[in-house]
Amino acid sequence: MLVIDINNVKDIVKKAGMQSFLKELIIQLKNDFLNWEEFEKVSRVASHSAKGVIELMPISNKVFYSYKYVNGHPKNPILNKPTVMAMGALSHVDTGEPLCLSEMTILTALRTAAISALAGSYLAKKNSSVLTLVGTGAQSEFQSLAFATQFNIKTIKYFDVDECAMIKFEKNMSQYDFELIRCKDSMQAVKNSDIITTITADKTNQTILTTNMIEKGVFINGVGGDCPGKTELQKEIVENAKVVVEYLPQTISEGEIQQTGAEVVYCELYELIKGEKKGRVNSDEITLFDSVGFALEDFSVLKLVYDLAQQYDIGKRIDLIPNQKDPKNLFGLLI
Repeated sequence: MLVIDINNVKDIVKKAGMQSFLKELIIQLKNDFLNWEEFEKVSRVASHSAKGVIELMPISNKVFYSYKYVNGHPKNPILNKPTVMAMGALSHVDTGEPLCLSEMTILTALRTAAISALAGSYLAKKNSSVLTLVGTGAQSEFQSLAFATQFNIKTIKYFDVDECAMIKFEKNMSQYDFELIRCKDSMQAVKNSDIITTITADKTNQTILTTNMIEKGVFINGVGGDCPGKTELQKEIVENAKVVVEYLPQTISEGEIQQTGAEVVYCELYELIKGEKKGRVNSDEITLFDSVGFALEDFSVLKLVYDLAQQYDIGKRIDLIPNQKDPKNLFGLLI
């Protein structure tokens, strides 16, 4: 079995190039969503505690099965640990043989940004050039670069209650050709923006955006509201926007629509990708991608990384699964 660790992922992305990797991942996601009906889908299994959540996210088609183990603990940085940590596996359906075990903390950030940009390609104005980030934590740089693969992003406005997070974001993004505008609050950050991404981590019902902050024609990429009891948008924003979700049975209990119910949902993302529903229809429309993260996205990034690891000869082969001449003689391995 192939093991792909953090350094291997770094090498794969470096070899491919960050922007090229994101573009390739968006193509992989689009192709997998086009085959939506072929997947056996289920909402993630979540174990909630006072300090966070641990989740298992499985999915399969006729060829591959994948799962991801992931947590979300907003107070972890106080302990010098990441808010999100993840690992995952890809297996053959026909034999059940695990093909690879991979780190997925970085891959989760990459696939979350890629699915945001893919949804944006249907829901944002084609001439979008100003991106706003409300929250500059671990996801912020990935979101910025992913949207830049689909739009001519010239300006990035941003705000975070943690100044250290903004300094980190500025340092990481200084190598790229964007106009970076630090804002004093969310109100200033969203003004005259084309795309607003909300990516806060607190596990509470928050109101990051209110209706008086939302201008005509904006696309809201709501990423931070991703578990029961955790939202970022005022209810009225959700009620008045064209709302697109990933997988309704999961989003209804985890996303912004837990405030409103399913009746506000326009469609699931695959319907836009397959051309069954129209995305943005005019320049004044307010659109919302109520993103909570779905297992198909993990499947896509695992498949891509597994393919690239083999192409680049990156990763380590280990005997995690018994390899024996007589497959019925398991005890013989201990003699």
